[in-house]
Amino acid sequence: MSGKYETRDGRMYIGGEFVEADRGERMESRCPADGELVGSFPKAGAKDVDRAVAAAKAAFETGTWSQNHASQERGEILRRIAQGIRARFDDFARIEALDSGKTITDVNLVDVHWAADCFDYFANLSTQVYGDVLPVPGDVLDVAVREPLGVCGAIVAWNYPIMFAAWKIAPSVATGNAMVFKPASLTSLSALELAKVIHEAGAPPGAVNIVTGPGPTIGKALCEHADVAKISFTGSTEVGKDVMRMSSSTVKKLTLELGGKSPHIFFGDVANFDAAVGSAILGIFFNAGQTCIAGSRVFVHESIYDRFREELLRRIALIPVGHCLDDAARMGSIISEAQMKTVLGYIEKGKTEGARLLCGGKRLTDGDLAKGWFVAPTVFECDHDRYTIVREEIFGPVLCLQRFSDEDEVVARANDTPYGLAGAVWTNDIKRAFRVAKRIKAGQVWINRYLMISNFAPHGGYKQSGFGKDLSRYALDAYTQVKNIYVELCGDDGYISTFE
Repeated sequence: MSGKYETRDGRMYIGGEFVEADRGERMESRCPADGELVGSFPKAGAKDVDRAVAAAKAAFETGTWSQNHASQERGEILRRIAQGIRARFDDFARIEALDSGKTITDVNLVDVHWAADCFDYFANLSTQVYGDVLPVPGDVLDVAVREPLGVCGAIVAWNYPIMFAAWKIAPSVATGNAMVFKPASLTSLSALELAKVIHEAGAPPGAVNIVTGPGPTIGKALCEHADVAKISFTGSTEVGKDVMRMSSSTVKKLTLELGGKSPHIFFGDVANFDAAVGSAILGIFFNAGQTCIAGSRVFVHESIYDRFREELLRRIALIPVGHCLDDAARMGSIISEAQMKTVLGYIEKGKTEGARLLCGGKRLTDGDLAKGWFVAPTVFECDHDRYTIVREEIFGPVLCLQRFSDEDEVVARANDTPYGLAGAVWTNDIKRAFRVAKRIKAGQVWINRYLMISNFAPHGGYKQSGFGKDLSRYALDAYTQVKNIYVELCGDDGYISTFE
């Protein structure tokens, strides 16, 4: 292949080998910022999933991989993976930017670093999968132990490719499971590059497998496979419901991190007004709004509303939108033409339903931007909560700006959604901050910050934003199962003899 960029033509990673798909078919990856070819990858089918699951099952059931005494070995492998990512930092950053359209600045500052740090974090947890001694009455030793599940499948969205790979693979390895990882078809290249690092780190064949191709085909095969014990899915709520249905036939364990329509609340007593406005901008326009935890509903108290709106619009007008490799760009492209059309469709619906457009609201086509899928940073002023753009997840750079009067009102409105992934409260009143944070029905709430995710803290939602946690020690719960072991320490107490 030839073109503007040096292309990456990756192969899947199954059973410790780099392989093509069973039918030999491949798919292309093109940069959403300009449409240029970036690389290609195998187009797998159900047979390839069978092959990967068989390799994972063999890795789990043979040798010492899944045993407790191998936990230190697994930790060392995870550390070597982290080191391998850092050694190829520039490669990963360029792949991630070109494949996803997100800015190289964001990728450099966030994605690649956090992915490496995630592997390091779970390396440290690999020897800390604890059980409990239980106070069962009698002369008894009763223990609850945590054991790995077996073969785990992971299916992820396209908005944070290398980070999602780390979020799923690292806890699976730490707990002694075997993984079949399916990256998004729109952003598969960094996962295949990661496979090289995993291989060099010395992971046993089959402990981690990476299969690329169409989501419906591979996802269905993984969800319905009898030898897969768990599915971890990150994506839309609607697809998450399909994952639940498909997994039900074999009663799989599930972790679902789904959609969101997160409230970002600013009371009149915010201590740092400039930081508050900046947070509102970051919360929705980072990664062009293609973030499950995007603060897409901004509630501002009436006492500061006019000033807040004025400063918000002034600063949004200064956001440089540009090509993913442009160091000056602070917002990149939408992932695909189809997603761009979805975002523009929501914008038109907002206009039609009567929401007031304050800025943006269109595709950007100036100069070289015409080659890619760019949408201007958009703000609607919404005088009620019934607009479609307020109710539904857009997954694009569209902010709904709303005024509120008192605490009870804004909490009720913030919770008036089927979603419950994240939220934030800005106030200088610590009592109010904790009170409102506790009342918001979401899995993650920030106070006087936004969009802060840490490997040390759990990430996951309430309601139709899913269940289960990625990251932190809580993720270990999702990759282990509890077994109770009862040991009778005394002699015959006469109970059993009554049945002899």
